[in-house]
Amino acid sequence: MQSDEQEKILPYNGEVLIFQLSKAKCAAEKTRLHVNRMAYDSDTNIFIQKSSGLFSMHGGSLNIEIVCCGCTADFRTGINLPSILMRKKKSNSTFKYFLLLLHSSNEFEQCLHFKLDYELKDDIKLLNGPTILWRHTNKIFYISTKTCTVLSASVQFSSIEWADEVEKEGIVILGTRTVCFPEEKDGQTLSKSDGAIWGGEFVVYAIENQKTLSGTCFLPHAYSSVISCVHVCRTNISRSPFRTSVVAVTHKKQLIWFQDGLPKDVCQLPYEEPCSLQVAATSENGLLFIVSFASGNVCVVRKDGFQVASRWQEVKSVLIDDFIGTGTEQILLLFKDISSTSSLTTFIITDIGEVSYASGIRSKEDCLPEEGPQEHGFFTIQALKARLQAGYNSVRELQQHLRLKEKVLFESCCALIDLVHGREHILPTAEEEGLVSLWDDMEDLHPLDKKMALTSEVPEYLVEKLWQRVVDDSLVVGVKIRESPNLSLNDVSLSLVMGHDFSSVSPVIECQSKLVKLNKTFSAMSISSFQLEPQPKKIKLDLHSNNDLKKEYHRRSSKILSDGAKTFVAVTRLSLLLAFRDIRCIILLHAKRRKYQDGNLQESKKLTMLCGKISLCLEDISNGKYSVNLLRNNSHCTDTIEDLYAILAVSLKFSFLIVSSDCTLTPVNMWLLTQMECVPIKECPEYMFCHKLGSLHGTIFSWNLKTPFEGILTLFCRNRTILLQCLHSLTGVLPPTCKIKLLRLESKDILIDQFAVALEKEMVSFRSCFSSTVSELENNLTQSYEAGEKRSGVTVSSLSGKKEAVQQLREKFQNEQKQSALNMNRTVSGALYRQITLKIAEAQLCSDTIAWRLNVS
Repeated sequence: MQSDEQEKILPYNGEVLIFQLSKAKCAAEKTRLHVNRMAYDSDTNIFIQKSSGLFSMHGGSLNIEIVCCGCTADFRTGINLPSILMRKKKSNSTFKYFLLLLHSSNEFEQCLHFKLDYELKDDIKLLNGPTILWRHTNKIFYISTKTCTVLSASVQFSSIEWADEVEKEGIVILGTRTVCFPEEKDGQTLSKSDGAIWGGEFVVYAIENQKTLSGTCFLPHAYSSVISCVHVCRTNISRSPFRTSVVAVTHKKQLIWFQDGLPKDVCQLPYEEPCSLQVAATSENGLLFIVSFASGNVCVVRKDGFQVASRWQEVKSVLIDDFIGTGTEQILLLFKDISSTSSLTTFIITDIGEVSYASGIRSKEDCLPEEGPQEHGFFTIQALKARLQAGYNSVRELQQHLRLKEKVLFESCCALIDLVHGREHILPTAEEEGLVSLWDDMEDLHPLDKKMALTSEVPEYLVEKLWQRVVDDSLVVGVKIRESPNLSLNDVSLSLVMGHDFSSVSPVIECQSKLVKLNKTFSAMSISSFQLEPQPKKIKLDLHSNNDLKKEYHRRSSKILSDGAKTFVAVTRLSLLLAFRDIRCIILLHAKRRKYQDGNLQESKKLTMLCGKISLCLEDISNGKYSVNLLRNNSHCTDTIEDLYAILAVSLKFSFLIVSSDCTLTPVNMWLLTQMECVPIKECPEYMFCHKLGSLHGTIFSWNLKTPFEGILTLFCRNRTILLQCLHSLTGVLPPTCKIKLLRLESKDILIDQFAVALEKEMVSFRSCFSSTVSELENNLTQSYEAGEKRSGVTVSSLSGKKEAVQQLREKFQNEQKQSALNMNRTVSGALYRQITLKIAEAQLCSDTIAWRLNVS
């Protein structure tokens, strides 16, 4: 690089952007800002230029310079773009600043410009918006594309340690300021040691809300005088108490990990004068903390273990991004090379694991990182742990094998003794041998029979909870079923049967049955049918001799139980029931189960189970006993999940796919929180409840953002008029280029499961039809061949002459040739062929229908 050029390097989306400012030699010439997009080529192990751009400015050789650069989000589109802050010095000692955005087409856009009577030097930050933040004479100033004017904060900072955007709070600043020491009651001031510790304090300030918060949730005040640089890994300051995760570097050569304002771990750094701290998220090693020093040295600390993993010397700059396209971040180290004019000649790309690329390294010392005793100790301990675990597993396998051999020898001896004495040897049962099924044995459910009582044949552990809710003119009854691996219900429906004898009406109440499954993410899903596997056997593990295996067994069992809860819902009209004054209803659950018998898939008869009884009267409804509390107060609501199920059961569901090609879909979330006045439900945060007064009150939204440019919005509303109101309000905040598509009710995950089951049924139909047909043809062919053999044998034995015998043998040989041809060209009757074709066509029609629904969804 020439002396009249200024260079800045910035990583962006896996590329390296090199900004070079070629200054003009006189005022008549233009100063040019060049940008080169460089991408790493793993085949040639070099960075190659993909494209370039140019921006021209008027100014002399000393008038324009680059202040700083970074990646910020544009509030118009929500897309992160490279931004460059430029400074131009005027003749009257004033400074003009302007911010440039670099687009994907390599075109520069000037989005901000302002003038100051002083030079920016201290704590300059480029934040989203874009927003420029700086400190001058212990005051905080900022300007953004929304304000377009320089504003000042109402607090004073002696330094800015960290600034970024936090959800629901906007831009938040973490800084330090000096404190005044209060005098004690006897007039004596604090000691010098106390003054050294509490001479400064951490303060958190939210710019948009103009709110000052305590900084102790980030860092203790005692570290305010020794902190060099800070990186906040996780924040949630919108809740109380605050939840933070911070890593900081001190002047004492220490890297400290703070959790909720308390120090958790510390690592001693190998070099003096740390100046910057960066964080990389890699695949194997998790979080890596990269500390740069003023001398050009760099070291890497793993979060797991919190020890120095690697170190390098004579490093020019450190960049963090996904340079090789693996989906995780890597570290790009650019080394100082006097012999080369290019910045990307001598470099190393590594993730302190499997990824390691180097170029232009002349000596082995420059290429390999310095490995200290901490790293050797870490790898040694890991290797010893792995060897110890492998040895333990080998010993356990040998013990199991030895016990198995002893059992075989014992059974062989018993069988030999029985054989000598002439007794019949009885083999031990599966339970005595410790053999259990890979799948638990199916426990037969006793269906309700006319001669059997309802309450005595149903396992009590199946029905976990029975509840009822009243929503508008609908009665919602829910039954929560706790399934187990040996019990699977399909084609489930609920029935409401009146407990009294009404001669004029039918005792069965007309209702609509639905199913809501509660999984780990608290989402409402439809049930997908699956098939039970056969019951092979395995050797039972000795849980009493191994505590770890016992814990694992109980952990898996509890996981199965926690994931097996399903809620079945029945909805019926309330006004018809209230005509009978006091109502007592019996809740029955009807279901089917799938099972294998003789290798073929079969369905059992329909089962009927008693779930419980409910009572209903007009007085309870008037007192609000069964009302949905979620519609009135979400903060003090109990049984929120049941209320949510009741609202979803009586609401109309609409799903819309929203796609934006130019801008991100950030306005959708803001629209839900502001215009719709939605609040996430505490027990199910992915659903948002609308508290807006009017007809929209009670509407439930679910916003699933798949990518920044694509998402699915699901609405649960009482009628279509509310749907149109919501869509009208939504289109007002979305850009005109957004596309909204109505999706079908079936989700793709459910259709995929149904499609897999349909294909399996089709395969089973093919196998059963052709196997039965082939076996039938082989039996008929064998019978006809044996009959021909008998006839030919009798004829040959009765002949006396040689000529007649030869002729008979010739005819026998011809018959065998015809039989062989028939064996190669088998045919079936027309009736059997029509039967096979009909069964296969029905199976294919089912799978083709689901495939079409999956294609159009």
